Amino acid sequence: MSKLSYLFILFVLVGFQPTAIATTQNMDNTNSLTEVQVKQLVKKADDFRLGESSAKVVSEVKLYKNDELDKTRQYTVYTREERESLVLFNSQVEAGQKMLMLGDNYWLLMPKSRRPIRITPMQKLLGEASVGDISTLTWSEDYQGEWIESTTFELTDGQAVQSEKIKLKATTKGASYYTIDLWLEQGTGFPIKADLYLRSGKMAKEAWFIKGVREGETKVISMVLNDQIQTNQKTVIEYKDITPTEIADKYYNPAYLSRTKQLDL
Repeated sequence: MSKLSYLFILFVLVGFQPTAIATTQNMDNTNSLTEVQVKQLVKKADDFRLGESSAKVVSEVKLYKNDELDKTRQYTVYTREERESLVLFNSQVEAGQKMLMLGDNYWLLMPKSRRPIRITPMQKLLGEASVGDISTLTWSEDYQGEWIESTTFELTDGQAVQSEKIKLKATTKGASYYTIDLWLEQGTGFPIKADLYLRSGKMAKEAWFIKGVREGETKVISMVLNDQIQTNQKTVIEYKDITPTEIADKYYNPAYLSRTKQLDL
């Protein structure tokens, strides 16, 4: 795997609640995308979301209720190739906790326990943000894409965005979501919106991706997760800093992490 999936950079639109109406265009076979074109478009989408293959990312997750900030948590994420990530919990209420992801295997390490706890990528951190949302979720590597249709998103600010709707199905058992309905901007492949579904077919959450500039290049600068049950809640993942970083192999060993309470990172 050439890159890890992470969604990391600063989001400053406090209280932002993106909404849109998707209008399906009339299609004919000449407008449909081939399997190769779908793969290329999904890879472009990942390129807007990804950065270095090995990096240190300082992120913040905010839970809003009725558009007012309710809770905030901070995390530091170390990522490297082969779908491996180490998450350090930095907030006082979670201090000392760690989460390790090695491919399809996830462990939670508590400061007062010497035994790693097996968890799933859907384990919640805060609000609708799960460990999989900040440590994994690589579309081009973990999913098979199928073109569905071309659509136009009419945003609440009046902007119309032409998009391609892609159906993604997980090809790895450790993928956070079983299927994803993904809307990508025509031509560029920039991700606009994703409906994220569980294996049961239930929609877990709705995600919106915000366009901005990082180091002079157009990138996804944030993700907003809308709660499908408690509709007055939303979760915003803010990514504060990205630094190309490689850490020693020992930090990706659950046994080492469980017996080492203070990491020299």
